[in-house]
Formats: sequence, structure tokens, C-alpha cells
Amino acid sequence: MPTQKLKEFLDANNVRYVSTIHSAAYTAQEVASVAHVKGKELAKTVMVKIDDELAMAVLPASFQVDLAALKLTADAGSAVLATEVEFRGKFPECDTGAMPPFGNLYGMPVFVEETLTRDKEIAFSAGTHRELLRLAYEDFSRLVRPTIAKFRASRVA
Repeated sequence: MPTQKLKEFLDANNVRYVSTIHSAAYTAQEVASVAHVKGKELAKTVMVKIDDELAMAVLPASFQVDLAALKLTADAGSAVLATEVEFRGKFPECDTGAMPPFGNLYGMPVFVEETLTRDKEIAFSAGTHRELLRLAYEDFSRLVRPTIAKFRASRVA
């Protein structure tokens, strides 16, 4: 089941979604494989620090974050990957590394790689390493109001 906070938020906003339970998977590429979703169609949430503030970078699972491009997008002095120690406590109801891309529920900005905006749906980990959620990208965008930019780097090996 998705995190209670996320489920209540989606239900309160009349968002239709599909939940898929799958065997445990810990990387975005593993999730895509076990859930039978193409890596380019699965959105992964990467925790970053932009000028020492936590933010979410959401991009296709098959790509990495280009931190230099994200820094320019955010008009920031720095953009670095956050460590698990830095963000783990912000998501008490989520498995570490399985946070859904709803930074608005956690008081942090969300940056979405522009290629995801071309998809009708968005699929992502629902707070556990065993569940995937799929919903209309339009609903995601309306609720999260992310900053859209190009910040994907080469494909993940």
C-alpha cells in the first residue's frame, strides 16, 4: 500500500491511480524490471541538495542527474547529491530510497526532467521497495507543481 500520507493526498484530490505490488527491488532499474516497466517510463526520485537545501530531482530511471544543469536551472551556487543520512529522517513512513516524487508533501521543491512531461502517465515507487504507483502525469503536475527542466545525463549502465 502506498504511504498513508500519499494515498490520503491523492484520494482527497480525486486522483485515479493504479498500485502494483512487486517483489522487492532497490534500484530504479530493478523496479522497472520486476514491475515490467521500461526504464525510460519509470520516474525515479533522486535526493539532492541545492544550496544546502533538500530537493527532489525526478527523472527517467534509465538516466542520471546532471548536477551542473540542475544547478543552472535552480540558479543556485551548488547542487550535489544528498546522502541518506541527510534525507532519511524527512520520510519516516518511507523505505529509504523509495520516496515518491511528491516533495510538496515534505516541504521541498521538485524538479522534473522535461522528458517525463511527454508521457501520459508517470510511474514511481510508492514509498516502499515493493510497490509502484501509476497516475496521469497531468494530475502529478497539477498537485506537485514541479519546476520542469533538462537535467538528465547519460544513461545508467
